[in-house]
Amino acid sequence: MARMTKAQREWRPGMKKKRRSTRVLFASTVLTLEAGVALFATLAVFGLYRDEINPALIFLVGGWIMAVCILACAFLSKPLGYWIGWTVQVILILLGFVDPSMFVVGVLFALCWWYAVTKGRTIDRENARRDALQAEWDAAHPEPDPGH
Repeated sequence: MARMTKAQREWRPGMKKKRRSTRVLFASTVLTLEAGVALFATLAVFGLYRDEINPALIFLVGGWIMAVCILACAFLSKPLGYWIGWTVQVILILLGFVDPSMFVVGVLFALCWWYAVTKGRTIDRENARRDALQAEWDAAHPEPDPGH
């Protein structure tokens, strides 16, 4: 028999599914897109500057940035994930000193990151408020017993 996850072991019939965080969803989407940007930025820097910058260094830094973007997604349920995300934003902006177009790309993605984090938090709070109101209403208006 296959091993069950913690969520599967704790599940009981009639349990409501736990709502996923919109903030985590938005932030992980931005970080995943930034991993793709890091890939293409690495290729662009390699194509433009391979004679001035060691190609191994270009690919090492580019691969490191891509890995950090993807791994940060795993930490978004904790504050550390958001600190890593902000660090990635700064790094992408600073890459503008290597390739000036990265100033624009980095700032645009930093704005996307800021929006994802703040709007995601707002939506999560609104969902929590709605869930609390729904629970109050359900408690005040119990469903009739179908057996009677």
